[in-house]
Amino acid sequence: NFGYSIKRMSVKITGKLPSGKLLERIKTSPNYKDGAFQNLSPTPMKPEGVSYWKMMREFFKKHPDISPPGLLPSVNTDLRKLHVQQPVIVWFGHSSYFLRIAGKNFLIDPVFSGNAAPLSFMVKAFPGSNVYKAGDMPVIDHLILTHDHYDHLDYKTIRKLRPQVTSVFCSLGVGSHLRYWGIDRHIITEMDWWQTEELIGDMSLTAAPARHFSGRGLKRGQTLWSSFILKTKQYNLYLGGDSGYDTHFKEIGNKYGPFDIAILECGQYNTMWPFIHMMPEETAQAAVDLQARMLLPVHWGKFRLSMHAWNEPVQRVVNRAQQLNMPVATPKIGEPLIIDGRNTTLKWW
Repeated sequence: NFGYSIKRMSVKITGKLPSGKLLERIKTSPNYKDGAFQNLSPTPMKPEGVSYWKMMREFFKKHPDISPPGLLPSVNTDLRKLHVQQPVIVWFGHSSYFLRIAGKNFLIDPVFSGNAAPLSFMVKAFPGSNVYKAGDMPVIDHLILTHDHYDHLDYKTIRKLRPQVTSVFCSLGVGSHLRYWGIDRHIITEMDWWQTEELIGDMSLTAAPARHFSGRGLKRGQTLWSSFILKTKQYNLYLGGDSGYDTHFKEIGNKYGPFDIAILECGQYNTMWPFIHMMPEETAQAAVDLQARMLLPVHWGKFRLSMHAWNEPVQRVVNRAQQLNMPVATPKIGEPLIIDGRNTTLKWW
């Protein structure tokens, strides 16, 4: 019975691939070809001359500073009492963050279960980085999910958040997992690239391209991966998911910029997978391409998904951003970041 329960839980966590009417809609997407979603540019998972065996062998070579030496510092913020005039962001480590803007609460890619893999003993959070839980969240007006990888879409977190989420916006196909997990289909809006949805309060949300991939099992590319543009009367925010560097950043900047802030990945990179994640220096350049007034680097500080030192991503991105005259915000986990154009680079790491 125990073995059966574990197997059943594992299947549930994996989710469910699109089928029926959703699959028929997916097949009409201009981004879906040859049985899978495709990037705008050819995007091999690895460069020529690098074998998967070499990738696996190198992955298990531990950097001496692969993990923080002690508990990561954090700030205890009561999100239910976070009422300021300007937009405010609270980062939870990696790519999870809370955003309050125009009186509405947004939550992006929440992972609060303490790990970023199908099994709980795999890819565990750094000590001190998992201090926020689903129960700490206020009512979430809009939950945004960029793609279905385990470090962005967490089964346990979604299940616990279910009673307090009013609406969900996600990349096309991701709704199949959500409905399988018991989320009401009526509150889910699945979006293809360049699709715009109007929100209450003169806000709009646009799904935009990213250069990445998807999949919670062996089959890749069955759901889409996206970045999102959130625009209000006064502010314009770029909510980046995972993405390798490419020309889409400049295209988005020209179409929708400038942005008050660009939230971009800067960690979990390696020269053996250079097309699906950015090097930190590319992250700084992407912020410039987007015509951002400030960069918030994420996708670091919680999980080990590559071989670099845990704090190397932020060190490198800050150094390059300074060279490019790009202001960088580096709040601690849980520390409110008010979007008012001030440079809040604090080297707490």
